[in-house]
Amino acid sequence: MYAQRQCVEKRIGMIEKIREQYAKYEEIIVYLIVGVINTLISWGAWFLCAYTFLDAEIVWQNVLLSVISWVVGVVTGYFMNRKFVFKSHEPNIWREFLQFSGGRLSTWALDAVMMVLMVNALHIHEGLSRIFVSALVMVGNYIISKFFVFKKSEPEEEYMAEQDI
Repeated sequence: MYAQRQCVEKRIGMIEKIREQYAKYEEIIVYLIVGVINTLISWGAWFLCAYTFLDAEIVWQNVLLSVISWVVGVVTGYFMNRKFVFKSHEPNIWREFLQFSGGRLSTWALDAVMMVLMVNALHIHEGLSRIFVSALVMVGNYIISKFFVFKKSEPEEEYMAEQDI
């Protein structure tokens, strides 16, 4: 009975530690989850086009694949990041979306250059190249979103603290 009670207390302690760690790193954890979902959606668009009517080994088609993937990723990514990651209350959604899109445009350029370099110049498989470049872009996107797009003003931070958001 005593051993059983100790086991239960250890589990409760572990659950509390997990909750503390989640609360401490919630934004990053949710960003990664949203990023994976958004990446899968973006990749889905890329692979659908690459294996139906475009050829990644032809340079201009490779760039077009990046454009299609980028547009799909930006639109879905903005709304998911706004709602779930950064919990933005910015009333000017268009301005925020344009800032988000501008940040994504810079990482799209990185994406396009890296894909052409890796696939066309270095002859690395397009699927492996896509995985590597997507990870690089995801890190860049977080930095841009956190510090430039969804940065919270002091009054907003105070409001969120009062609301326990």
